[in-house]
Amino acid sequence: MTSRIALPLRRQLLARLAAGLAVTALPPAGRAAARLRPTPAQTEGPFYPVRFGEDTDADLLAHGARRYMGAQPCWVSGTVTDTAGMPLAGAVVEIWQCDGQGHYHHPGDGDRADPAFQGFGRVLTGADGGYHFHTIRPVAYAGRAPHIHFKVRALGRELLTTQLYVEGDPGNARDGLWRRLSAAEREAVTRPFVAGPDGLACEFPLVVEA
Repeated sequence: MTSRIALPLRRQLLARLAAGLAVTALPPAGRAAARLRPTPAQTEGPFYPVRFGEDTDADLLAHGARRYMGAQPCWVSGTVTDTAGMPLAGAVVEIWQCDGQGHYHHPGDGDRADPAFQGFGRVLTGADGGYHFHTIRPVAYAGRAPHIHFKVRALGRELLTTQLYVEGDPGNARDGLWRRLSAAEREAVTRPFVAGPDGLACEFPLVVEA
C-alpha cells in the first residue's frame, strides 16, 4: 500500500521540479531586449549648407512664398530611437538634398538649385521620437545614386550623419558609397518609396548611440 502511494507522490515531485527548472530557464522579468543595431553612418558630403536662410522648416517644397514643382513630391518620416528602442524626444533631425535637376544650394555646386526648392529642413522629434518632412523623391546626379542626407543631434552633440537611398533604384549598385556598405547596412539605409493616400511616402527609422 505504501509503495502505491509513494509512486504518484514521487511523480508529482518530479513534475514540480521539472516545472521549476523550466521557469528558471526563462529570461528573468525585466531583462532588457536585444539591442538594436545603430543606423550606419555615412559621409556628410561636400554640400552641407554653409548658410541657413530663414526658411528651414519641414516643408522643403515651400520656400518663402514660392512652391517647388520640379520633381515628385514625397513624405519622409520615421522615428529616432536609441539602441534600447527608447524614443529620443526633442532630437534635432536635419535633411538636405539636391533639387530635381541635381543641384544643391551650395557655392561648391555653383548655387544652381532652384530658388523655389528649400533644399534643407530641420525639425524636432516629438514625444514618440517621430519626425516628418515634405520633400521630393531624391534624384540622381553625376556619380551618385538618388539619396537624402540626414543628420541627428541631441544631448548637445551630433549623434548620426547618414544617407537614405531608394530601394530598387538601379543607380545604387553603381554608387561607391552604397557599395561599401555591408548587406545589413544597405538594408538599414535603403528604403521603399511607396504610393499611398497622401502621395508618395517613405518610412526611415533612425537608431542612434545616445
